[in-house]
Amino acid sequence: MDVANFVGLLPLMVIAATAVAVLLLVAVRRRHPAAAIMTVIGLGGAVMTVPLAARVIPRQITSLLIVDGYGLFYTALLTAASMLVVILTYGYLQGREGNLEEFYVLLLLATLGAVVLALSNHFASLFLGLELLSVGLYTLIAYLRTSARPLEAAVKYLILAAASAAFLLFGLALIYAELGTMEFERVAMLLATADKTRSVFVLTGLAMTATGIGFKLAVVPFHMWTPDVYEGAPAPVAAFVATVSKGAIVALLLRYVMQTGAHPYGSLMLAFSVMAAASMVVGNLLALLQENVKRILAYSSIAHLGYLLVALVAGGSRGVEAATYYLVAYMLTTLSAFGSVIVLSDPDQDAETMAAYRGLFWRRPWLALVFTAAILSLAGIPLTAGFVGKFYVLVAGVESTLWPLILLLVFGSAVGLFYYLRIVVAMYGALPEGADVHVSRLAAPLSFATSLVLTVLTLGVLWLGLYPAPLIHTIRLTVASLL
Repeated sequence: MDVANFVGLLPLMVIAATAVAVLLLVAVRRRHPAAAIMTVIGLGGAVMTVPLAARVIPRQITSLLIVDGYGLFYTALLTAASMLVVILTYGYLQGREGNLEEFYVLLLLATLGAVVLALSNHFASLFLGLELLSVGLYTLIAYLRTSARPLEAAVKYLILAAASAAFLLFGLALIYAELGTMEFERVAMLLATADKTRSVFVLTGLAMTATGIGFKLAVVPFHMWTPDVYEGAPAPVAAFVATVSKGAIVALLLRYVMQTGAHPYGSLMLAFSVMAAASMVVGNLLALLQENVKRILAYSSIAHLGYLLVALVAGGSRGVEAATYYLVAYMLTTLSAFGSVIVLSDPDQDAETMAAYRGLFWRRPWLALVFTAAILSLAGIPLTAGFVGKFYVLVAGVESTLWPLILLLVFGSAVGLFYYLRIVVAMYGALPEGADVHVSRLAAPLSFATSLVLTVLTLGVLWLGLYPAPLIHTIRLTVASLL
């Protein structure tokens, strides 16, 4: 192998090597702390190798993967998010019965699949990365097999994911049958040089591909699995699905649309516009009816992916920049929100009911402030990352004159304030009568690592809301490599 290719693949190789190392550790001796520490070190090492890989970009490695600024940006983002999930997971799993170490092997393999998606520019690597990510998620969702709810959620996700994978694979096959290539750039060249805009194979293939990707993004009408999976899955797995899994699909979708020249297809963009509009409306309206915090976050994620699709439909450099910034803000905020849920959960049940958060400020003021910052950012309140992200999407929409979608974005944000503020009111309300906060796990001190992660996430949410310029500049540089 060329040395430059080896350097370009260092982040993937470090993640894969870490998975093998943790698996060997489990085979020799089961030690939960050692497995968690090794996983964190491996993921941190993968992030640290990104600057080394950046020295050899852009580089096409075989016909399957491309290492460029855009791919490395998402590699660092997804790997760092996975590392934070691992740190939050350790305290969640500690004290539970059963084998805990394999959890980290599965999470590393799912992260590897996510990174492959971010670097893919070929149908084969696209499908392999997607399946590697999905297979890891099937098992992670059902990992706490002593309860029926995780198993039920995993079965639902497995069945629907298999159906969506069939749509995606058949759509890719149709495009290949018409164009004779599976490389993104070759697809774009053939579409530009030949009159394929009315090809039934291409249009049907693009539609079926959008269906498969729409399921993974959980946008309407492919959203039905989301609340059940979020509610049934362990809280750290729900956080991983909401951030790393969806972030990888967004990275893939942006590259796929821009490099295959799919954006000029009016019918395809109309389909994405309809999905964006429906997601913003349905996600926010259904969240109004929920009493379960995890289900609220699930329906909220549907709405947020609708907001992000507005930037995708806008297209151009501004649209890709807005979508990328919005994704970063969304991942930071969602990790912070789920981090609070993880900390408040106990071995018997996740902290998912409103009752678990009632009077939280009077029991754990710092944790209530962390969750409040996350909720306000999800709502798009000024001085938070969520506000800047929505403003960026609005700018991209205005430049492309997407007025109906802009109006729905504003409407959805207004509706979202109601159910977000319900959680805030519960946290700052009076304690329930007879509540004994001294014997509750909620009063237990947090570990240093967990406290540090929640602090970093909260500061990131506020920093991006106050001073987003450095991140915007970085995103512009990375997007330039894609365009």
